[in-house]
Amino acid sequence: VGVQPDATGGSMATRQGYPDQLYAVLHRQAPGLRLVKLGCSGETTATMIHGGTCRYPGGAQLAAADRFLRAHRGRISLITIDIGANDPNACIIGIPAGDIAAGHIARCLNSTFRNTLANLATILRRLRAAAGSKVTIIGMSYYVPELAGWLRNRTGKEIAAVSERLALAYNTLLTRVYTRYHARVADVFGAFHSADFNDHVRLPGIGTVPRNVATVCEWTWICKRAPRGPNEHANEIGYGVIALAFLLADRR
Repeated sequence: VGVQPDATGGSMATRQGYPDQLYAVLHRQAPGLRLVKLGCSGETTATMIHGGTCRYPGGAQLAAADRFLRAHRGRISLITIDIGANDPNACIIGIPAGDIAAGHIARCLNSTFRNTLANLATILRRLRAAAGSKVTIIGMSYYVPELAGWLRNRTGKEIAAVSERLALAYNTLLTRVYTRYHARVADVFGAFHSADFNDHVRLPGIGTVPRNVATVCEWTWICKRAPRGPNEHANEIGYGVIALAFLLADRR
């Protein structure tokens, strides 16, 4: 589900999310195609399996997806999924910057990652069983909202650098699970130039910054002022870039 901040900073669903933009392209090629949304803002791999964030028949998003896929077996064109981005939040939100630099997040994520990977394997195993072996499933890697810290101070630059390395490691682990269940991966991390600290560009109103910092500022709400920002969700342009990454993965 695509999410945008409203005028008060609250999260609201949008029809410009990456599934909508991807569907707009695919629907032109296949007019009979239908978009079914089962996404849930704020979902983790655990709540997708067990429920607790959004309400679904059967209690959880995975149960609803399993039921839908089995009821429409043989008629599914594509499954898109992004899950796991919210799992590390407990390791990041509210942690003092000094602890981040000292490696607190790395230690926390080490245990969190194990549960996330096990949950993702469960999710993909059930989706694959319900959809069949020939249906294309595409997951995604993640951009790095924490790169916006580069704009604050020296500590913010350290946070940005550490966050990029952690995100790269996390995306690598997620990709291995997707690959194990014959799912493709949309390279959103790469599309957002997330590792590019070397190339510098001009960010309007700020000055010259690394390309990855400029990109995350321009394609998400993370660098915007209150009340709409800072917000880690992609804006319409960013969702379009994500949709393109899915389209490229679909056409491999």
